Amino acid sequence: MIHFCVQCGQAVDYRIPEGDERPRAVCTACGFIQYENPKLVVGCVAEWEGRVLLCRRAIEPRAGLWTLPAGFMENGESTAAAAVRETLEEAGAQTELFDLFALIDIPEISQVHLFYRGRLVDGRHTPGCESLETALFSEAEIPWEALAFHSVHLCLDDYFAARRKQDFSLCRAVLHHVHTAPCAK
Repeated sequence: MIHFCVQCGQAVDYRIPEGDERPRAVCTACGFIQYENPKLVVGCVAEWEGRVLLCRRAIEPRAGLWTLPAGFMENGESTAAAAVRETLEEAGAQTELFDLFALIDIPEISQVHLFYRGRLVDGRHTPGCESLETALFSEAEIPWEALAFHSVHLCLDDYFAARRKQDFSLCRAVLHHVHTAPCAK
């Protein structure tokens, strides 16, 4: 929630501006309207010799659980550049990206998760500062009970199903009722 104006520093009130339909943070002094919009989380399903790269999180939320290399997109970068950067930062891995594979809306937490398909360039990976460890997993080896996020669980389920069919069409989903417990298969 926004409390102060980014333009002049004065307090804001939440009200529906003229011509709008949602409450917005409107400055009580200068009238500047600040919009709060969903954040993009971008990552990669990176394969090497039939196995998928996962990172065990060193940070909250979900420290100690496994996830795909992913994170918040930065201003000034494309979604593809964000996926490559996050994979390098979290897993020390160089990737070649293919198509966007999954788009998952999570309205409850105002996020959109985008996952690209990719391939490790040389098979090397090492934990970055946000990861305790990195590892390559076959579908049977995925630690399904210890996945950090429902979007990752859904993406991996869809990925392995698509790989079996050799049909990597864009998967779209909306997740509701995001729970705090680890995911279960």
